[in-house]
Amino acid sequence: MSPTAPPVTITTVTGLSSATPLLLLPPLPACSRGGRGDRRQGGRIAEGSHRDKMAIVEEQPSHDDGQESSAQRLGTDSGADTEIVMEGSAFAHSDLPQDSEGPPKVETEVEVLHEKVTKQIIKDGHGKKPTKFSTCFLHYRAWAEKSSHKFEDTWQEQRPLELILGKEKKEMTGLAIGVSNMKSGERALLHVGWELGYGEEGSFSFPNVPPMADLVYEVELIGFDEVKEGKARSDMTVEERIEAANRRKVEGNALFKDDKLEEAMQQYEMVTSFQPSWAVAYMGDDFMFQLFGKYRDMALAVKNPCHLNMAACSIKLKHYEEAIGQCSLVLAEDENNVKALFRRGKAKSELGQTDSAREDFQKARKLAPEDKAIVKELRLLSEHDKAVYQKQKEIYKGIFGPRPEPKSKKLSWLVFVWHWLVALVSSIFNRRRQKAE
Repeated sequence: MSPTAPPVTITTVTGLSSATPLLLLPPLPACSRGGRGDRRQGGRIAEGSHRDKMAIVEEQPSHDDGQESSAQRLGTDSGADTEIVMEGSAFAHSDLPQDSEGPPKVETEVEVLHEKVTKQIIKDGHGKKPTKFSTCFLHYRAWAEKSSHKFEDTWQEQRPLELILGKEKKEMTGLAIGVSNMKSGERALLHVGWELGYGEEGSFSFPNVPPMADLVYEVELIGFDEVKEGKARSDMTVEERIEAANRRKVEGNALFKDDKLEEAMQQYEMVTSFQPSWAVAYMGDDFMFQLFGKYRDMALAVKNPCHLNMAACSIKLKHYEEAIGQCSLVLAEDENNVKALFRRGKAKSELGQTDSAREDFQKARKLAPEDKAIVKELRLLSEHDKAVYQKQKEIYKGIFGPRPEPKSKKLSWLVFVWHWLVALVSSIFNRRRQKAE
């Protein structure tokens, strides 16, 4: 049974993109980070799963360009209809900013978002801005403005904040106003008045935040997910997290079709959490370790295609090492996955690892002997080996010089006859001389 939600207070705050009042949750018990009250409850496993009702959309990216139909079967599955309602989303890669003693110096135009909140853009973002109840994922650093003492840094902790607009804690009201006016990938400097921060009393969790302290935030909006119910991952059931991950996969497939490879990768990363610093994925290791039986099978049916699709994107982007890593993750779960073997072999062959690539292709061929794409790659490897041999032959020929040409047999016989005649004449001459004496 789900825990009872704490009482909710309603406070009107201007400056958000939505004109509706904000719902502010009372502060939750502080966690080990000391101020966020981040609840880490696992999603409950409900009986009577609606697994059969959830249409899992198969992966779309193909593993080779312009291949025959068998190659398309390896890389592209049929795009089945889905019952899942598509929600808007946007994500961007987060780069670690340079650390410094205090807030960064920014000379861009000051934008007034609220009487107590201003913003200066450090790096432009893209797409639209999040709306109320969007689940936003962000990195930030926070300082007390007057003393320039830093009291929190999610980049350093390698754990982005998950913030639901309209359900943030009271001390994060100013931060939420700033985030609601940012785009995915945007980095900005926010100045927040104490009234929308830790208030008159300051923070007990952060001694560096005194009473009535104005705050400065350096914020990067990694991305946001516009889910209607505005649920945090920690409050989702297993089925809800799998549905949310599947939405990201479907969105990634659509972006791949439009050849927006980087954006597609961002969607797939939301599912798989392949990068160690990406701690906001719906199916990270911490979640997968808790799953067994049919729930693990349901999760892998979404997660593994995302790894394979990321491998396809990486090959197109010439990120071959990453493609190998993605395929290896799938093969750790399913050692006979033909697509993973094929794409890993293709990435290895591009890196010149021909022997290892041939092993992957040969194993894939045993599992799918009729597939023409695998046969073609093996043929290309053989042709490559022949070309390398010929090239090495030419190189060695240049080093040791041309081979001496064999002497003509005719010339050898002439020399022999000449030597015989000389010997005969010499012998006759010697005999005559002896007789004369």
